[in-house]
Amino acid sequence: MLVSAKDMLEKAREGKYAVGQFNINNLEWTKSVLLTAEELKSPVILGVSEGAGKYMTGFKTVAAMVRAMMEELNITVPVALHLDHGTYDGCYKCIKAGFSSIMFDGSHYPIEENIEKTKELVKVAHAMGLSLEAEVGSIGGEEDGVVGLGECADPQECKAIADLGIDFLAAGIGNIHGKYPENWPGLRFDVLEQVKAAVGDMPLVLHGGTGIPEDMIKKAVSLGVAKINVNTECQLSFAAATREYIEAGKDLKGKGFDPRKLLAPGADAIRATVKEKMELFGSVGKAKE
Repeated sequence: MLVSAKDMLEKAREGKYAVGQFNINNLEWTKSVLLTAEELKSPVILGVSEGAGKYMTGFKTVAAMVRAMMEELNITVPVALHLDHGTYDGCYKCIKAGFSSIMFDGSHYPIEENIEKTKELVKVAHAMGLSLEAEVGSIGGEEDGVVGLGECADPQECKAIADLGIDFLAAGIGNIHGKYPENWPGLRFDVLEQVKAAVGDMPLVLHGGTGIPEDMIKKAVSLGVAKINVNTECQLSFAAATREYIEAGKDLKGKGFDPRKLLAPGADAIRATVKEKMELFGSVGKAKE
């Protein structure tokens, strides 16, 4: 059964650990993340960008696949199906499709419009039992064609959004999507501390979790980050394992070209990456508590 992300993130914030959001792109991604979460007894959030949703033929298809897969695999840990960086229209599509959580990314709007749209979506989502994530200060890098410069969030704007009754907040603190460049200066913990002071006990979200050093991850968690998003790292792991399989000529041996065999090394690599992140985030075993 899919659940709202609200309770799992409040428990994470109180317990000083973070729940991983792992973006899914197809059946292999979804299966790998769910099996790893069940094995490690960790709560988990399945993130779906609008681009990935379109690739998988629509949000209704995604929701139906996830629900059926959880039943067939006997998944017992808490799972939230979450729209990642959703547009205003995308949020409504996911609400109708049966998602259990949504993110409205209004960070590119003037703060007044971000507040107006977020306020409306909070009311609708909560009436349907869904949790809602909002964003202030754009996350750097590119996601589905949207490029952010990585502006740090204004703590007072964060407070204005948090006061609308959202469930968790993504605040830009110098983090970016994709690979981090060698000259990346690191997370702005001074901004994170100011945001936390402004929003109180609101669970905070760290986007762009790929490539952030372990010590920064742990410090961010200690300062109130309860949700960390990972996407690129799983893609890189999948690509590397698949490349190794093909370059070794294994797809030419026997029925190695069978997609169930061809994609298996990549799926295993995703599982290894997810396990590594869950251990780092501290969520292992928390589904039993």
